[in-house]
Amino acid sequence: MPKAIIIYESKFGNTKRAGETIIEGMKESGVEAVLSTPKELDEKQLADFDAIVVGSPTHMGGATRGIRKFIDKLGKLNLEGKMVAFFDCHASPEPGKAVGKMEKQLGEKAPGLKLVSPGLSLRVEGMRGPLSDGELPKCKEFGLAIANQLQG
Repeated sequence: MPKAIIIYESKFGNTKRAGETIIEGMKESGVEAVLSTPKELDEKQLADFDAIVVGSPTHMGGATRGIRKFIDKLGKLNLEGKMVAFFDCHASPEPGKAVGKMEKQLGEKAPGLKLVSPGLSLRVEGMRGPLSDGELPKCKEFGLAIANQLQG
């Protein structure tokens, strides 16, 4: 059975909720999936997963410092060929800024990893949330799409 891990940081719980919903979509397709923060993770465990999904709230137009550090570490681990995808939560009128920066950073720091899906950018109502109406179903679809790639 394919396995995926969702690594996230969340200040107000929106990114965590998105990660949990992505997992629901993956599990519907028969993919085993777990949720973790960079601080909780033993990086040696990453080798056990077929896909790594990384989520961050948008902070000053990009990912949080913890997520940026995590992406930097991916290039130093032996994870060649693993699938990776990104998602962000934002309150700005410009969606996808953090996702775009995370994807670019991955290309620079860990080019041996395979970007499996275009990033998902989720709208949050105000600074604290909640996620806007219609965003959680997108998370489930994102999880299903990644799961289908894993089983491909």
